[in-house]
Amino acid sequence: MPKLPTPIVALIAIAVAVDLVCLVCLLVLRRRGVYIKLRTKFGPAIVFDSQDDDGVPIRLLNVGGKFQSVSYVQDSLRYRLVCVYHRYFAQIVDIAGLKDGREGRALVIGGGGYSFPKWLVSSCPHLSTTVVEIDPAITDIARRFFFLDDLEREFRTREDGRLDLVCDDGWGYLTRSGERFDLIVNDAFGGKRPLGPLKTEDGARQVRDHLAEGGVYLANVISPLEGKGTDVLADSLDACKATFEHVYLIPEAPESPRLTGDNVLVASNARLKIQARYVVK
Repeated sequence: MPKLPTPIVALIAIAVAVDLVCLVCLLVLRRRGVYIKLRTKFGPAIVFDSQDDDGVPIRLLNVGGKFQSVSYVQDSLRYRLVCVYHRYFAQIVDIAGLKDGREGRALVIGGGGYSFPKWLVSSCPHLSTTVVEIDPAITDIARRFFFLDDLEREFRTREDGRLDLVCDDGWGYLTRSGERFDLIVNDAFGGKRPLGPLKTEDGARQVRDHLAEGGVYLANVISPLEGKGTDVLADSLDACKATFEHVYLIPEAPESPRLTGDNVLVASNARLKIQARYVVK
């Protein structure tokens, strides 16, 4: 058998050594509560545990360098909402009478760690929820680390059909759907890459046309309120104002308008009992 040239042998040795170092690092990280999945549609995914400001254990998901989801870890808290904007979402759902009241259907575009869908299933017993997540790797992470499997078992969603998980492009699913929903939630909104034509009047009309009578649209618009980088927020508000009878904006940090925040856009043809300071139209 011919001998390999010395430089090639050296390169192979270096490659093996690098692989071993990476493997050891991954094992160390996992022992410290950090999980890394190198391949998702939007870059590497990192799951790690931390604490909130009150010292309560939480688990976070970072994808492609951006935080995508956060969940409580304790059994009694894991379906509750950590993020402020998700809590605003929940308040609007309650105001719309969908939490403990009438039966309805919800569409959530963007699964991530499935924080808000978990709340909908656990807190809104008369609501059936469809979640559209484009990346099966993200849904797998939600099952393994963010208690999605636990939710399905505890609430028997596969038996009663109250939670339907769809692997698809959210905007494509919406435009192809012949159904109407009492609630449409856009939780896959990137400030620089809005979902489909959402910031246009045509996009807003698509949302409106898939809402049932009195239905509500919620969107997380990642943007500052003032200064550079507000185009997406301004365009989205203009599109909704031209399409819906009532539009509201609940900012995450109104005291710091130049900081990028998770701002809640609410649109409906029904008047909602939301404080006057949040009324846009």
